[in-house]
Amino acid sequence: MTHTIRKATTDDAGPLAELAAVTFPLACPPSSSPEDIAAHLANTLSEEHFRRYLADPDVTVLVIDADGSLRGYSLLVNRPTSDPDVASALTLRPSVELSKCYVHPEHHGLGAAAELMHASLDAAAAAGAAGVWLGVNSQNARATRFYEKSGFRKVGSKSFRLGTTVEHDFVMERALPQ
Repeated sequence: MTHTIRKATTDDAGPLAELAAVTFPLACPPSSSPEDIAAHLANTLSEEHFRRYLADPDVTVLVIDADGSLRGYSLLVNRPTSDPDVASALTLRPSVELSKCYVHPEHHGLGAAAELMHASLDAAAAAGAAGVWLGVNSQNARATRFYEKSGFRKVGSKSFRLGTTVEHDFVMERALPQ
């Protein structure tokens, strides 16, 4: 696969929403209802929401661009967390949240996710962060293994609302080179 990892532009908002509709359901527990997934996509990962993320100076969106087709993305938030469970678990400050990191399933196992993670960590370090944190569903063993291979460790837990359901996430953190 020939691709580049680049910072997203406003022209990417629609394709990002389309990609999110494919990738987000893969991270959900098997018990998640289609209605809850659809509600989350509409309330968080729509084209309009991506336009807002792209306009926010505290947010960085990176994309895997494979000849004009988006095959993955990450979203970094460079501001203190407002979640008290997360704030009490983090040990590294300042810290950037890796809010989203998804690769199209056709590109799983090809190293694209590792490349995107590396670029995301570089972006967080360039922003002056001492660490990066993320939340991953406690039932998502594949993602948890990937994050552990990427140097993250579990430091706590938090709740996550998916539509009408409350899910439980591990809070994971990793240090960045200074």
